[in-house]
Amino acid sequence: MSRIWAWRAKFYDVCEGSQLRRGPHKAALFQEMSGRVLFEAVGTGVDIQHFPPGRDITAIDISDEMLRRARPRAERYRGRLELVRMDAQHLSFPDECFDTVVTACTMCSVPDPHRALREIHRVLRPGGQLLMFEHVRSRNRVLGLALDLMTIWTRWSGTEMNRDTLRNVQAAGFCITRVESVYLDIILSIRAEKMEKLRRPASARGKHGDVVRI
Repeated sequence: MSRIWAWRAKFYDVCEGSQLRRGPHKAALFQEMSGRVLFEAVGTGVDIQHFPPGRDITAIDISDEMLRRARPRAERYRGRLELVRMDAQHLSFPDECFDTVVTACTMCSVPDPHRALREIHRVLRPGGQLLMFEHVRSRNRVLGLALDLMTIWTRWSGTEMNRDTLRNVQAAGFCITRVESVYLDIILSIRAEKMEKLRRPASARGKHGDVVRI
């Protein structure tokens, strides 16, 4: 997989040439980054221009070549931005160490999105937010079929256009709080939250040894 993305790094900026159309939507979503931030699949760093200044961001990618191309952009960022080579499906971070996790066209590209989302859930603190800019399979029958057919061609280069990312996010244990359409129901801006852990009620002994819940 890393070899595929090393090859795609040569054309990545051209393929992401829709920044003029999508850029404002990404900037609005990224503005909500807070606390310690994990950005997944930074690629060549084309999204760094939309990061709000002054944030504490760790950005990962599986490809050394992608990270090499991203480094000059990262050095111009007005805040703390660390680039790390890492597989989104096997994060080496400890549990509950990030306040915000951000993905941008990531869940269409990881081989196992279920595992990647479980890893995000693990490293995100309770009450932390997941911000996603993703393209998904349309619920429209015709558009959905078109994306299925496109995926037959795009899969060889590491991208699947027809994933049910909203359902996958919920299956990983997140509560989706807001979904906005960027283009039809194919490109979405998604906000989700890791639910706070339920606290077990404290207990005390009554006069006769019965358990009293507090």
